[in-house]
Amino acid sequence: MIVVAGEALIDLVPQAPTPRDGRYVAGVGDAGVGGGGGSGANPGADLGGGGGVGPASGAGVHSGAGANPAAGAGANSAAGAVGQAPALPALAPRLGGGPYNTAIALGRLGSPAAFCSRVSTDAFGDALLAGLRAAGVDVRHVQRGDEPTTLAVASIGADGSAGYSFYVDGTADRLFSAPSRLPDGVRAMSFGTCSLALEPGATAYEQLMRDAAERGVCTALDPNIRSGLIPDADTYRARFKSWLPSVTLLKVSEEDARWLGGTPQEWLASGPAAVVVTRGGDGLRVYTRAGVEVSVPGVAVDVVDTIGAGDTVNAALLHALDARDALSADAVAGLGADDWETVLRFAARAAAITCSRAGAEPPYARELHEA
Repeated sequence: MIVVAGEALIDLVPQAPTPRDGRYVAGVGDAGVGGGGGSGANPGADLGGGGGVGPASGAGVHSGAGANPAAGAGANSAAGAVGQAPALPALAPRLGGGPYNTAIALGRLGSPAAFCSRVSTDAFGDALLAGLRAAGVDVRHVQRGDEPTTLAVASIGADGSAGYSFYVDGTADRLFSAPSRLPDGVRAMSFGTCSLALEPGATAYEQLMRDAAERGVCTALDPNIRSGLIPDADTYRARFKSWLPSVTLLKVSEEDARWLGGTPQEWLASGPAAVVVTRGGDGLRVYTRAGVEVSVPGVAVDVVDTIGAGDTVNAALLHALDARDALSADAVAGLGADDWETVLRFAARAAAITCSRAGAEPPYARELHEA
């Protein structure tokens, strides 16, 4: 079983269609420092935002999770008239959070998966759990609380990228507490995004990651930087380096790498068996402790938006490694160039499908040739 630990939230996304720039080479997790997260667990329904994308300037953090960011959605369309407020776009709720997206994608790909988080008992929280169950994800390790659900208000750029503002104070996922024991049969755990940046939950997730590593469990980390949620960049960067001895597989976007400061070679020397870097339209590259370096191109698709592409990459990497019985530090480090090329191409195809439809709608196994 692969356990994903981290936040689940609700994206509020504009309902009106946004212009798109023709074709775009996608499929590699167009993560932007400062973007947000979301996921769609029910294709065809109005639930499906996503994470792992966004421009560097797109994120902010706001107190008051119970606020109504969608207020004014029905404002008079005669915006700009004297004495009238400008019209605001109608916002649709979509299930979300980077780790949540990753769990949904794992379930759809057919990997035995579980989600470990704290989710509100409100209606949004119930919908988040229903989405996980629909994807076949085990929710027995999800904690519940009567705090409100975290909200992320999205804006979609002309190229399909997303920026987010967050409403996080006093919300359920920040109050996660580390379980006393890991789930039975866990082979790998995945961590990342807001859950490692927002206290007090960040310390609990960090402890869970260290405990898993000490017990020999394969650990995957996608920091998926949201700079608007990080009050002290230097402290976070130092904390990131302290995690590396407990990480088996590190996945970062080029934007993450620039913000964090460092190189794959430096990170490998600190602990990970492999580092995967997503490079927007240029594809993915892996660096391993054994000195293997492999690159694959992105996949050309008609992009609706890039929401959830990076989270789909996380899931596809873990799924493909599991298919090779390679969920251990030694196995990850020991994979050769041919195996890594196949794994990366599988991840690129999976993420490209996500980019081809609105919101974080990861592919099902039937939509992909097996890795």
